[in-house]
This record gives sequence, structure tokens and C-alpha cells, in this order.
Amino acid sequence: MLEIRPAHRRGSAHFDWLFSRHTFSFGNYCDPQQSGFSDLLVINEDIVQPGKGFGTHPHRDMEIFTYVIDGALAHKDSMDNGSVIEAGDVQLMTAGTGVTHSEFNHSQSELVHFLQIWLVPSSKGVEPRYQQSHFGPAQKQGRLALIISPDGAEGSLSLYQDVRVYAGCFDVGEQAQLTLADNRYAYVHLVRGTLTVNGTVLHAGDGARIRGERLIDIQQGHNAEVLVFDLRPHEKPSR
Repeated sequence: MLEIRPAHRRGSAHFDWLFSRHTFSFGNYCDPQQSGFSDLLVINEDIVQPGKGFGTHPHRDMEIFTYVIDGALAHKDSMDNGSVIEAGDVQLMTAGTGVTHSEFNHSQSELVHFLQIWLVPSSKGVEPRYQQSHFGPAQKQGRLALIISPDGAEGSLSLYQDVRVYAGCFDVGEQAQLTLADNRYAYVHLVRGTLTVNGTVLHAGDGARIRGERLIDIQQGHNAEVLVFDLRPHEKPSR
């Protein structure tokens, strides 16, 4: 069964420096029917004005990953990491016992457009850690590349949870399939373009909860970029 989460029904926040869309409840947006899915707690799509951003703030016991769509994001944290995250980069921060960080648009002239996604970890109180890697077009075009996993398989970043995240880019004539293990859920988030998933057409910003399916079938893409989450079979995150 595939349940669509339409892009236009997401929550939103609009400031002079930030436009954000919230797939699940976040900040001032609260919808009891949209409080996450499996271990997925937050999917925020953010567009930040040049030179602006999020000042230093804390996190604890959360797996937080950032997926830059366009532009570049400057990151600094209390683990002494300072980096620039560009389009195609994936950054994963395990907050564990506690970490503070800031995120600013690295450019003084261009927007930065990115997703920030929070996953509830299986282990609390772990040592904070930082990971970053680049997954370029050659790795994602016409296929689903594993970018995050529990064990760092295939060069992916590793997290403390039974979750696997795949990223892919699809145009006309390209297709891919992902086979799930028995009794698994999945979530699909379409980053951009249009794409057909299990016979249903998705548009940019759309999401889809998938239950009771063994196969994720992806085809008929047009300038499409997609994230696919292989998840534990429960409805809402438990913190």
C-alpha cells in the first residue's frame, strides 16, 4: 500500500532569511496525523538566503543528516568540525550525549537549498560523531545508491538505527527496483522532478509511506532526484 503525502499539504515557515517546508510536525507546525513515520521524525526542506542561517543551537540523542540540493552550506560544531557541504554531499551528525552546531549559507550571493532529516536512534547516550561524504551523479544516475546504513556498507555513512537510505537520479528510460526484506516499511521523498513509484506519479516535494510491499519500483523519471528510506515496521517514532 502506498499513501501519498502531497507536497502542498506540508507545513511551512517563512522568515526574511528562510523558507522551510515541513513533511512532519516541526516547530509551530503541528499535525497529529503527521508526527513522523517509523524512525523518521523530521524531513525539512529549507531555502536560506545568502549569508544567513541557523545560529549555534544544541541537539541530543538524534541522528541528523543534511542533503544539499543546490548551493553550499557552512557547518561548525562543538566537536571542532568546520566544513562546507555542497550539492551531492551528505552530512551525518550523531548528536548522542550532546552537541551544538551552526549552519549558514556559505555564499554571499546565492541561495542554498537543502533537506535536513532527523532519525530517532536505537542507542542513547553515545559519543557524538560527524561524517560527510560526496555521492556524485555517476553514483546516483539511473540507480539507487546506498548513502546511509547501520554498518556503513558500500561506502555509506553509518548510524545507530536499523535504517537504510538510498539516493537516486532518474530521467527518461531509466528505472530501478529496491527489494525490501519481509515485514519492512519504506518512505519515499521526491527531491525534485517527477517520478513514478509503484505505479503512482510523484511530484517534487511529495512523499509516500509504503507498507506491505516487497518491491519499490521506480521509473518514468523526468529530472528526478529521490530519497528512499528502508525502515522498521512501526508507525511513529518512539523517543
